[in-house]
Amino acid sequence: MIILGIDPGSRITGYGVIARQQGKLVYLGSGCIRVKSDVMAERLAQIFTSVGEIIREFSPEQFAIEQVFMAKNPDSALKLGQARGAAIVAATQSDLPVAEYSARQIKQAVVGKGSAEKTQVQHMVKHLLNLPGTPQADAADALAVALCHAHTAQSLINMAGKASKTVRRRLR
Repeated sequence: MIILGIDPGSRITGYGVIARQQGKLVYLGSGCIRVKSDVMAERLAQIFTSVGEIIREFSPEQFAIEQVFMAKNPDSALKLGQARGAAIVAATQSDLPVAEYSARQIKQAVVGKGSAEKTQVQHMVKHLLNLPGTPQADAADALAVALCHAHTAQSLINMAGKASKTVRRRLR
């Protein structure tokens, strides 16, 4: 299973791609989409196009993205929501299922503490994926989104397996 994680931003959108291979999570790639334009419509188009290119390059089967959080500045939250929308549309255009996680859920899954600092997330992403260096903050956040999704998906699979064993025992 290949997972594309997105840390959306109207200026910088991080992306991270991981795969589950033989029970282990493996790093495939990461980086940042750096948008130059001051025109919001052009920024959204560039995010949409770039996410589409990443999808074509890595052929993910799953897409995970960070949810919007309400910051002090409502205008920033609206721009973030628009950037998320552009990335989500790119995913749905490629028939990818979309999973959304809060920043707290992502930090909890990767660091074990929902209030973790960015540097802690970077450190744990480097450690969990056995990377030779520390990824840039936005790329690390996107990899953390992908890791959160991988852990959540695996937990659901494990729970489903236990539930089916319980049902089989009851049917005997």
